[in-house]
Amino acid sequence: MSCVAITTSITTGLSEREANDALTAHVCKGPQQHEEVCLGLFTLLLTETTQAQRCYRDLTLVNRDGMNVVLIKINQILMEKFLKLQEVCRTQLVWLVRELVKSSVIGADGVLMTLMKQIAGGDLSNKNLWLAENVLDILVEQREWVLKSGMLVAMSVYTYLRLIVDHGTTNLLPLRQREVDFCVGLLRERFMECFIIGRDLVRLLQNVARIPEMELLWKDLLHNPQSLSPQFTGLLQLLTSRTSRKFLACRLTPDMETKLLFMTSRVRFGQQKRYQDWFQRQYLSTAESQSLRCDLIRYICGVVHPSNEVLSSDILPRWAIIGWLLTTCTSNVAASNAKLALFYDWLFFNPEKDSIMNIEPAILVMHHSMKPHPAITATLLDFMCRIIPHFFPPLEGQVRQGVFNSLNFIMEKRVLAHLAPLFDNPKLDRELRSMLRERFPEFCSSPSPPTEVKMEESVPLEMDNHVLDKEDGCYDNTDATFSDDEEELNSKGKKREFRFHQVKETYVEEPADITPYVDQLDEMLKEKVLQLQKGSDTEAQCEVMQEIVDLILEEDFDSEQMSALASCLAELFKGHFRGDVLPEEITEESLEESVCKPVCLIFRNLCQMQEENSGFSVLLDMLAELYQKQPKIGYHLLYYLKASKAAAGKMSLYESFAQATALGDLHTCLMMDMKACQEDDVRLLCYLTPSIYSEFPDETLRSGELLNMIVAVIDSTQLQELMCHVMMGNLVMFRKDSVLNILIQSLDWETFEQYSTWQLFLAHSIPLETIIPILQHLKYKGEHNTLHTVIMQDTPTEEMVKMVLSRPCHTEDQFTTSILRHWAAKHDDLLGEHIKALLIKNNNMPRKRQSLRSSSSKLAQLTLEQMLEHLDSLRLSLSNTKNNFFAQTPILQALQHVQASCDEAHKMRFSDLFSLAEEYEDSSKPPKSRRKAPASSPRSRKGAAPPANNEEDSGSSSASVSSCAAIGLFRLRQPSPDGIAILCGM
Repeated sequence: MSCVAITTSITTGLSEREANDALTAHVCKGPQQHEEVCLGLFTLLLTETTQAQRCYRDLTLVNRDGMNVVLIKINQILMEKFLKLQEVCRTQLVWLVRELVKSSVIGADGVLMTLMKQIAGGDLSNKNLWLAENVLDILVEQREWVLKSGMLVAMSVYTYLRLIVDHGTTNLLPLRQREVDFCVGLLRERFMECFIIGRDLVRLLQNVARIPEMELLWKDLLHNPQSLSPQFTGLLQLLTSRTSRKFLACRLTPDMETKLLFMTSRVRFGQQKRYQDWFQRQYLSTAESQSLRCDLIRYICGVVHPSNEVLSSDILPRWAIIGWLLTTCTSNVAASNAKLALFYDWLFFNPEKDSIMNIEPAILVMHHSMKPHPAITATLLDFMCRIIPHFFPPLEGQVRQGVFNSLNFIMEKRVLAHLAPLFDNPKLDRELRSMLRERFPEFCSSPSPPTEVKMEESVPLEMDNHVLDKEDGCYDNTDATFSDDEEELNSKGKKREFRFHQVKETYVEEPADITPYVDQLDEMLKEKVLQLQKGSDTEAQCEVMQEIVDLILEEDFDSEQMSALASCLAELFKGHFRGDVLPEEITEESLEESVCKPVCLIFRNLCQMQEENSGFSVLLDMLAELYQKQPKIGYHLLYYLKASKAAAGKMSLYESFAQATALGDLHTCLMMDMKACQEDDVRLLCYLTPSIYSEFPDETLRSGELLNMIVAVIDSTQLQELMCHVMMGNLVMFRKDSVLNILIQSLDWETFEQYSTWQLFLAHSIPLETIIPILQHLKYKGEHNTLHTVIMQDTPTEEMVKMVLSRPCHTEDQFTTSILRHWAAKHDDLLGEHIKALLIKNNNMPRKRQSLRSSSSKLAQLTLEQMLEHLDSLRLSLSNTKNNFFAQTPILQALQHVQASCDEAHKMRFSDLFSLAEEYEDSSKPPKSRRKAPASSPRSRKGAAPPANNEEDSGSSSASVSSCAAIGLFRLRQPSPDGIAILCGM
């Protein structure tokens, strides 16, 4: 029975006093009963808002441990589950923290600091701003309580000084002012508590020093330090104080921190791209996220200090991540701040107090970038030289000494054996080399270095530093990390990914070597692993693998062996992950045969077990450990769950697996696994697609991430197969509530990717009105090809016509004209009525903006002049054709109506258009006589465009319409027998 059920059963039907007595009696029975009631009340408090006050009151009365059980659970949720909380629970959790602070519960300050950690830097989402404002409310309302904790004072100041930088937009100025007042008040009143922040306090203050209140504080800091505290002697005292890693870590959310630690402890160098891509999409894709890079770099330099074991392995080094972060800066200010964050510990470095690990990443970024990307090295060396006189001129001597100390210590600890190959490298321009010789003559060679300087091999250390021995290898792989910005934008990483893929395959071909790991296993397990290694028969290997699984499931299995066992299995099974997974001919027999591999024994055992079984979690942890060693295991699991009869209906197992991995998130894990599948086997990707969309709709339909992976690699045959799946009801790739956003995203994709996306959209029965607002996002050139096909397949509604006419008229933009031309040929009566209605409406309200549902203000401004421009363009397009669209009575009536009330300038400008209605006098005349009239007057033919070829047959003269749009035309609203025959391949 759950804690909530137990608590509810105790109190049901009782008065408040009786319920309190019953709960008190129950918690007195023992620790387990106490925990059950406390957690039951805590859960009710989060989920039942109407009972929150009563639950909190009961909690304060019945708890016997100073709320310790609840505080631990809150911290756990904040660190692991906060992002997944529903809005109600998140709001209630913040309310509970506020109540704990009001009650001065011991330990509430720690909970509040953990909550502050969830406020992300570089994030202006409503959710993040709400959290920043609510935490600030708690700090301001309970200021006296805050002042009792020096660490909370310092952490609050550090957090909000950093957030002020993000809150500079006009709509956030009230929040920023509150943050400024809060920080200035604490800094002036409790400066020495804030002093424990160390030198990074100066860095944060420099970023906000132009705000008036901060400027006054900054002046006192520089010129009147005693006014802040008698113990404060001046800026140098603060700058020579190292910042504790607690402060550097507090500006990363738990999720960011987990992902960074995962990359620096689990990901092999050369295999980092998909993790970096995910991190960039999640946290670094917006303009405001530029400021987050400083937090990340300071964290990596000051907090992530790998062990000697990691340093000597092929794990992704810190310098590679920092180099990647530097290359993703798109603003000069952000780039300068990021470089300052990288070199910040150099400026006042003291070998006796500071760590080599804080300064090591900067020198290694420069060293390893020299071959593949000398511009990165040159930029950093230039910054290092120029920061000395410019950081703070009165302290230039101290800064120079700090940088000198850093370089000297780097050589002393042999992070690099010599600096001359770096400082005097011929790849650097002459001016920079001259400046380096002037600034650091002690570390440079003669003024005339040899033509080609050999990069110094790094010496393996017993000290804390990380340099890979295989230098050529590290440069070969930098395509995935240090790409030029222009190449990044143009190729979207695809070419680099395929080159990178080849490097991975070369690595996989190395023979299996389990020697470093097998000795860490106990004798029984070691014997089985060695049997597995010797086995050449798949069936025999499967039998041994089952015995290994049985050993894992034994109660006395030592979980500390998991990592070593996973390493052994990853090495032994690497052959299973080469080549195609999906059989050439897909039959029940071939599918079953394809999943009869030793690694699939783990999958099968998990499918056969109940989640409540204690062995289930152990085996799941084993699989998660194996996933860290071999990321391909993820999509192999997905394949097994779809292909194997034994796994029928067990796709939910993948969700349990995703949560058990170090990533801990279904969406992240699923996207990474599908990306790996896309890179390795496109056929398998298409095979898995229907199941992935149907089993995980919330993860696949809310964004275009998976769709983009698919359309980026499929060919026309695979596209048609997917469309057939959609039309047969086996696959749903779009939902009405999210389709518009996904299609807008697709406008930035490659041409064929867009084309495939629109064809897949056509296969769904989604009304076109749902996506018509996309017109506002189209540029004058490109992106129109398949949208023509989409729009022209439906009968025009007034709303659709209004949207099309709302596009600004541009000489290079034939989109609107081509659509109107097609409708004029296929639906002339209907189009005429819609245009008449719109012309008369806009003529009656010529100066008012029209309100348009589901569109932005840009498209809402449909003006009379705009409509006349498009109609005149259509008139020219239809001249010298047999189309009689402008001879219709509704059009002539509307033109006469407009002409009668418009000004002389418009009459003159659109005289050829209005001349079409000059002979129209009596609206009671039969429309047919009008339909036989010429499309334009002789007067209008003077400026007519050349006649279009086969206009009636094509339906549109626009060159934008793609020649491959035939696939899109397969799915008509009323399919013809010919269309069905084409679809069926007849």
